[in-house]
Order: sequence, then C-alpha cells, then structure tokens
Amino acid sequence: MLELLARNWGLVALRGVFALVFGLLTLFRPGVSLVALMLLFGTYALVDGVASVATALAHHRDEPLWGPLLFGGVVGIVIGMITLFMPGNTALVLLYFIAAWALLIGVAEIVAAVRLRKEIHREWLLGLAGVLAILFAAVLFLYPGAGALAMLLYIGAYAAVAGVLLIALGLELRNWGRAHAVTPAAT
Repeated sequence: MLELLARNWGLVALRGVFALVFGLLTLFRPGVSLVALMLLFGTYALVDGVASVATALAHHRDEPLWGPLLFGGVVGIVIGMITLFMPGNTALVLLYFIAAWALLIGVAEIVAAVRLRKEIHREWLLGLAGVLAILFAAVLFLYPGAGALAMLLYIGAYAAVAGVLLIALGLELRNWGRAHAVTPAAT
C-alpha cells in the first residue's frame, strides 16, 4: 500500500489542494447559496473519488491492500453524483450525505494509517485526517438543525484542515518514494 501511495503522491497532494481550496472558498464566501455549495461539494467529492479510484485501480495487481482506497473512492463518486444530479434535495439531506461521506472516508483513512504505521514516520497525518473526518461527521449527525451558515463553516473548516493534512502527507509520501527509489506513476 505504501508504494502505491508513494507512486501516486501527487494525487494525494492534489486531493489536499482541492480540499483546501474548497474549504477556503466556503469559509470566506459563506453567503454563497446552498445550491452553489451543493454543486461545489458534488464536484469536490466526485474529483476526490475519481482520484482515489484511479490510484487504487492503477496498481490493484501489485497491491493487496487497495480495497479501502477503492471503496472510499467509489463512495465519493456516488455521493458526488447524487449531489450533482439531484440539486433539489433539501439542506438536511445534503447534510446527511456529507456526514455519511465524511464518516466513511474517516474510517478508510484511519485503517490506511494503521497499516502504514510501521512503514513511514508521519502516518499520523492520515490518521488525524481520519479522526477529523469522523468528528466532523458526528457534529453533522448530532446537530443537523444548526443552520445552513453553521453547516457551511463546519464544511469549510473540515475541508481546509483535511486539505493541509493531505498535502503534507503527499509530500511525505514523495520523500519516502525518493528515498526508496519508487518509480512515480505515469500521468
């Protein structure tokens, strides 16, 4: 799994860049309508899911532990597609989609971090991103009526912090790959 991630460190970092941009736009432009948020989130979840699926499928024969990455990617694609093609859903339904997605992503990231703990030094970055995703999901499940503005701020804060963590992890994977002569994935 580590070589798979190291080969595709750029996709990990790209996920982080998308998350960070999405989070900052949401935090600094909270007046954006809920429909615009749905489209922005749907695009983000779809791109994130496609990147995860591409990484998993690119090396599924070489890597026995590619399943959690594929699963998280498929969930992201499904949630992104539902969000993009059903924009008439209420804010509460969107909130539950986002919470379910964050919960599943968080579990997958923690599982991956545990598997990497003896392989790299900063695996805790991925584990911390997973814990953050689960806490974010819990807040959304427990307080769904907090209002659209609060939801925007929660989503923006989560995405910005997760983005920074994923960028840092991508750079750590790049360094590990260079130190262990891992050939980068073809782009």
